[in-house]
Amino acid sequence: MSTPLVVEFQAGSSGTWRIERIAAVVGESLPDAGYLNMHEGNQTRAVVDTPAWALKGITSNTRYTTREEVTRLSARQQGLGRPEAMCAALIPIRKTAAWWALAQDERRAIIEEQSRHIQIGLEYLPAIARRLHHSRDLGEPFDFVAWFEFPVSHKAAFETLVQRLRDTEEWRYVEREVDVRLYRE
Repeated sequence: MSTPLVVEFQAGSSGTWRIERIAAVVGESLPDAGYLNMHEGNQTRAVVDTPAWALKGITSNTRYTTREEVTRLSARQQGLGRPEAMCAALIPIRKTAAWWALAQDERRAIIEEQSRHIQIGLEYLPAIARRLHHSRDLGEPFDFVAWFEFPVSHKAAFETLVQRLRDTEEWRYVEREVDVRLYRE
């Protein structure tokens, strides 16, 4: 496992990524903002305004995956920050209490055996890079913050990816999801 990385996403009136839209998928949305900055680890944070909202998460060990799945994901995953990846999506998700009441093997069965979450994601690599941030144990309003980056030419593929995931058994356990779409100017 690599060293955990704390990441903070701050939305405001200036930033690296321009926010194209913020939409509630399930539950309450987030306040409107024009831009988003992503701060990793101990990066210096230039404070130019008060953020409209901020979300924090931490990278962690890969969960709910088999060794073979980890190997396949690692072989295909591209890094973040690729010059051609001008589009991004920030998708914070909170699962229901019923989800967290399940044992880990029961959650794994829903994620992969029933929903095929990992298999679906593999189909879109390497064009769509992703990183999951765990937020539940940090006391954040969401359990996870998923970050995706992809080239403009893969916008339609990304729409298909998220719709396929939302159509699964796993998404019955989502009580709040916000979809933030961004692009780099």
